[in-house]
Amino acid sequence: MSDPDFDRRVVPTEDTTRREGAHTHEADWIGAPTPSVVLLDLDGVVWLAHEPIAGSVEAIASVRAAGARVLFVTNNSNSTIEEQEAALEAIGVPAGGDVLTSAMAGATLVHPRERVLVCGGPGVVQAVQRRGAIAVEAGPCEAVIVGFHRTFTYDGMRRAVEAVHAGARLIGTNDDATYPTPDGPIPGGGAILASVEVGSGTRATVAGKPFAPMADLVRTIIGDDAAAAAVMVGDRPSTDGRFARQLGCRYAHVWSGVTPRGTAVDPHPDLVGDDLGHVVRQLLG
Repeated sequence: MSDPDFDRRVVPTEDTTRREGAHTHEADWIGAPTPSVVLLDLDGVVWLAHEPIAGSVEAIASVRAAGARVLFVTNNSNSTIEEQEAALEAIGVPAGGDVLTSAMAGATLVHPRERVLVCGGPGVVQAVQRRGAIAVEAGPCEAVIVGFHRTFTYDGMRRAVEAVHAGARLIGTNDDATYPTPDGPIPGGGAILASVEVGSGTRATVAGKPFAPMADLVRTIIGDDAAAAAVMVGDRPSTDGRFARQLGCRYAHVWSGVTPRGTAVDPHPDLVGDDLGHVVRQLLG
């Protein structure tokens, strides 16, 4: 996209520098107590297309055995919470009440009884309805929410663009350009959102990592102090790393997802590991 107004964002719109007292060097991990909460991205950290990455299941069990709570914080908005929890249970990871999605964060930006046009998957529909809003596929609406889904069509984009032109607010569940799979990355929710932004001439408010709505959702669940003292483990620095900065917590980067090994990681992580198992061994060691 040549128009700079539509360049994909690489930093959150709000100041995401670390809060005073946050860790900034890998040496800070030496002798540091186990955090009370570990935040895990799913795709590229725990699994690829629901196929567990080697050692991830055991690593999660080790963190929990050490007394820390694990929260799964994912930008995947397509699946419902029950589907996400069932998929984790299927690989041996109990997750009831521990999954936070960008669909949930996006739903905090709509109001009860509003009509919301959903250009996304079942997870977005569920989140909108649980918010007390009305999920619609067409017609007049107060907001449009765009998220990753594999049934995106030109007609779907057209309906979303028309609604925004008519005055509806534009919300993106996330702006990840790609989605990791065992066969390599595929277009992600950000690619779909970009088409609606360009077609409507409107910049969306993005809810998922690394932006404030998802951070606010985490703080609501675990509290401000626990969020600032947490560790965020992710594979995409532009979302997971900057989300850690948004929370003011430490960032552990893994090479098991979308970032090619050896790529310069910005923001600089506090810890780097081949995969979740490697990170957890260092964290608990």
